[in-house]
Amino acid sequence: MKTDIQRELIPRDDAVHLIGVLSAMKGRLLDAPRQWELLDGSGHVPAAPSYTALLQHAADAQNLSRDVLRLTADFARGPHGTTRAGGAVLAHLATAASLSSHAAPHFTETAENALSLPRASHPADRYYLSNRMVIDHAAARALLRRTSESLRDAVKELDAHLDFHRFFSTPSRQESPAPAPPRPSAHHR
Repeated sequence: MKTDIQRELIPRDDAVHLIGVLSAMKGRLLDAPRQWELLDGSGHVPAAPSYTALLQHAADAQNLSRDVLRLTADFARGPHGTTRAGGAVLAHLATAASLSSHAAPHFTETAENALSLPRASHPADRYYLSNRMVIDHAAARALLRRTSESLRDAVKELDAHLDFHRFFSTPSRQESPAPAPPRPSAHHR
């Protein structure tokens, strides 16, 4: 018979699978912003930043966000989201979903400002738009980085949860005591 604590455990195979999925997604969220650069080699906004490249950053961020949202929704619908450990994991996933959903609009704002930059007639307008682009792009990248940190924290919760499995696991055949030898029968011939 399972104790209340054992009923709260996320099955080991499910936890290990989720750790793998979260780790892969965390890696994607860290790698993408590293590849999405706004500034040129000298650390300045290019004179004519590529609208299409910046819009692609937004589209890719939207795809990453969609994946985080789907993972969060699937976990919330599953049987593990209602357990204590599952609730802690779900809290990290909810934070990740919220953070990731805010990244794409910042990338989109960056792209929109890139379109306006060549048409800026005054140096002050150009300066403002350039700064706005840097701020929005950096904010979007930071949101994706913080999303990956939330996924990392969810993995930590699951790793800690797996430690509980050691205390409640059933012994394997090698760990189980050997069966008692058969008793001699009382009937001798």
